[in-house]
Amino acid sequence: MSKNLVIVESPAKVKTIKKFLGSNYEVVASNGHVRDLPKSSLGVDTENDYEPKYITIRGKGDLVASIKKEVKKADKIYLATDPDREGEAISWHLYYALKLGDKKVYRITFNEITKGAVKESIKNARNIDMNLVNAQQARRILDRMVGYRISPLLWAKVKRGLSAGRVQSVALRMICEREAEIDAFIPREYWTLDVELAEGKNKKTISAHYTGGEENGNEIASKEKLDCVVRDISKGSFKVTDVKKGERVRKQPLPFTTSTLQQEASKVLNFSTQKTMRIAQQLYEGIDIKGEGTVGIITYLRTDSTRVAAEASKSAQAYIKGHYGDKYASFDIEHKKDGKKIQDAHEAIRPTDIERTPEAIRDSLSRDQLRLYSLIWKRFTAAMMAPAVYETTAVRIEATGHKFKASASKLKFDGFMRVYTTEEDREEDSGSLPDSLSNGTVLTLLDMNEKQHFTQPPAHYTEASLVKAMEELGIGRPSTYAPTITTILARRYVTKEGRNLYVTELGEVVNKMMVEAFPGIVDKDFTANLELLLDNVEEGTVDWKTIIRNFYPDLEEAVQAAEKELSKVDIADEVTDEICDQCGRNMVLKYGPHGKFLACPGFPECRNTKPYLEKTGIKCPKCGKDIVIRKTKKGRRFYGCEGGVECEFMSWQRPVATPCAKCGGLMVEKGSRLQCIDPKCGYVCDKPKEE
Repeated sequence: MSKNLVIVESPAKVKTIKKFLGSNYEVVASNGHVRDLPKSSLGVDTENDYEPKYITIRGKGDLVASIKKEVKKADKIYLATDPDREGEAISWHLYYALKLGDKKVYRITFNEITKGAVKESIKNARNIDMNLVNAQQARRILDRMVGYRISPLLWAKVKRGLSAGRVQSVALRMICEREAEIDAFIPREYWTLDVELAEGKNKKTISAHYTGGEENGNEIASKEKLDCVVRDISKGSFKVTDVKKGERVRKQPLPFTTSTLQQEASKVLNFSTQKTMRIAQQLYEGIDIKGEGTVGIITYLRTDSTRVAAEASKSAQAYIKGHYGDKYASFDIEHKKDGKKIQDAHEAIRPTDIERTPEAIRDSLSRDQLRLYSLIWKRFTAAMMAPAVYETTAVRIEATGHKFKASASKLKFDGFMRVYTTEEDREEDSGSLPDSLSNGTVLTLLDMNEKQHFTQPPAHYTEASLVKAMEELGIGRPSTYAPTITTILARRYVTKEGRNLYVTELGEVVNKMMVEAFPGIVDKDFTANLELLLDNVEEGTVDWKTIIRNFYPDLEEAVQAAEKELSKVDIADEVTDEICDQCGRNMVLKYGPHGKFLACPGFPECRNTKPYLEKTGIKCPKCGKDIVIRKTKKGRRFYGCEGGVECEFMSWQRPVATPCAKCGGLMVEKGSRLQCIDPKCGYVCDKPKEE
């Protein structure tokens, strides 16, 4: 019988796919890319029509040699790398690195790692799609040109270790511009007025909100105007001028794309974009399910399409009818249509089998895997369900020329909300108003609630809101959001406090330099247009080298001008209160390959360094010194006393400032709750909600 070789990217897939295909198939992993541009040089021949110079990645020689041995034994080679541009390019590189020219070579892709999908992909094997490969080549070379030509300039003008990137520099600019908006914001005062009203003998009160008057429009801009409104309405009577009853349909959510999954996982689970993608990759590549073996439980995680395969939709409808009833099944599944280019090669992110509920496989998943899978399963199921329906009542009220509005919304049919609700959905249900209200009904004023407000500046970007903004602007693609954010955090251009992203002094300097010297590179529209051009390469309507030919000369000219015109900027190290015990200077904070450390600024005369212990702001309950973040030899984080071995206090859970309500002792975080650290006390409470 013929011997077939299947080459995948990740070793995690090998065992699963081998099980699906049987003994006639050998499955090996390339561990991602095997060829790339060299690290030591630009790797693009700018004198020879921008021909890339690919080499085998250092350290991959033995792996390539071992795969070549398997190639010799095989009659057919199936390249089964990921189903996207990068996966296509990896297959193309494998073709050349393994010298497969005289072999029967086929490209296969599957959107989910299940037996049916893998076997179907073998039946539909095809050739390598060079349009996809060229789109990835163009992206890689554009990114290399920006990084390798601009980064050395940053080293020379600011400090070594910095980097510029085609997408990361635009993301940094977006954060800097948001910070500038916040800094420049001047708050404006306004007041709101709510009144409590009652109708005759009806004991139920009606809460109405001020919506405008003849003189001051819809807004009360000052206390003086508020006092005028209060004087007016205190004299007159309140009369109903209009009552409208109706229904409002709340449409089911769309299934997840990469971007919306990252946003919702951040909002609901407090996951970083990087963590979301790491766990989603595990769910896609395969989980050992009790009774089933290893199987992929979600579809491919890098997509910007909300399309769902007909078979998956049909299966979902059957599940919904069987578990919730016919009226919960939807026959009007929408997809995202916003006029933008959608990479529709993949489906939305969904469970590979809707019958595999989170509860059914709970014991096979880690806590974080279960939380993310539950989110994906519920969102997909909800997307396949009927809309929710609310009964609405809107009542307009007038008092001496001033208008008020009372509204109520009551859930009539929960639809998709039976499975999946957001905070916004839960706030929709606002009770009801008396049925007796009609035009001309006179109401009695019971109470007034006046509140002063100030307009708020734009919110700081979070990882989730930055991803959303990048997607809306067309900057980057599903595979680039998480790496972009990870890079700007790692380079210390941006820091993260709580969920918010803040630009650092270093980030401001780099952004200012990029805007001044390379306005085109950090222009949002230019970057979005480049993405559209790469889409056109994928479709075969634009030659990939045309993009490079038009891009590089302008970049080179800007680099040469910047080398002459930009002045050097010194970024001072952050001085700490820690005193060098060898020379008495205040030590400074440095960044090394293993993170932060303290160093003496007297280098090279004084070479003293110390580990940097990040303070939590909480005092040790044993000795009163600061509690700091420490790490075990294996890198596990824990919380210990600054006094070290002198004080034996330690905790695996993060301490909080809130004291125990029962004994006054130290409280620590335990998931979504707080617990007293003293086991004899045992007090537990919910975490206070974030402002």
